[in-house]
Amino acid sequence: MQLDRALDAYLRHVTIERGLAGHTLAAYRRDLDGYLTWLGAQGITDTEAITAETVAAFVAERASSEPPPAASSLARLQSSVRGWHRFLAREGIADADPSARLRPPKQPRRLPKALTIDQVERLLSAPSAEDPIGVRDRALLELLYATGARVSEAVSLDVDDLAHGELLRLRGKGSKERIVPVGSYARAAVDAYLTRVRPALAAKGRASARLFLGARGAPLSRQSAWLIIRAAAEGAKITAEVSPHTLRHSFATHLLQGGADVRVVQELLGHASVATTQIYTHVSVDTLRDVYVTAHPRAR
Repeated sequence: MQLDRALDAYLRHVTIERGLAGHTLAAYRRDLDGYLTWLGAQGITDTEAITAETVAAFVAERASSEPPPAASSLARLQSSVRGWHRFLAREGIADADPSARLRPPKQPRRLPKALTIDQVERLLSAPSAEDPIGVRDRALLELLYATGARVSEAVSLDVDDLAHGELLRLRGKGSKERIVPVGSYARAAVDAYLTRVRPALAAKGRASARLFLGARGAPLSRQSAWLIIRAAAEGAKITAEVSPHTLRHSFATHLLQGGADVRVVQELLGHASVATTQIYTHVSVDTLRDVYVTAHPRAR
């Protein structure tokens, strides 16, 4: 089959069957467009002409490019290529999977960066409670920390996803839904936004069911949410790096430090495997070690 037709078939499959998020699908397309461009430069226009040596040569060339790609970027590229070839073999479009022997690069184990509780409190208090946009921003930040939601999940929330004010329905990766509790501070912040701010914002734009709206009434974007987090970090004078995932990391770390079971945290975060959640236990172990060294009379 011609390469472009084979790629279209795969992208339709992952869109319909796997329900991938839009930004994940865009990343797959970018990676595979680059792969197909490289194949075309080698004179390969049909899937049957791709061999294991072809795949290995592509990966080797990308790995040795300047500047060298990050291990995570190379791993994602290899994952995209393997997924496409596995699909072609499974559907009978290709006789074999030339990427079967491809192994992802080993990535360094990096612990997530979490804020201290004091830093979180300063971050959440940074937006002005007197300014309408500040009320919205505080509601967003409180909700992110209270639920461990990804930023993409938070900006995709509808007003109806707030069930009785104490539970929240989140749609995670692969359109999987989960229900998480919402603490009293976040509930109060969201209620203030819904009653004092959202009606005026909604009147400025087209009717939208989205919970969080921008200054012109349109649904808040992921990029805008990131700017809100960064502005709050600057306002709180937090010098540590604060990313869109920082509140999610802090949520998980603080739960575990407070004695929460790792499997409960797994459910709250929406992780498919507890192994993904267990990286946060290392953060808590570091805290335990510090307390032990400080408190035990024969620890030093």
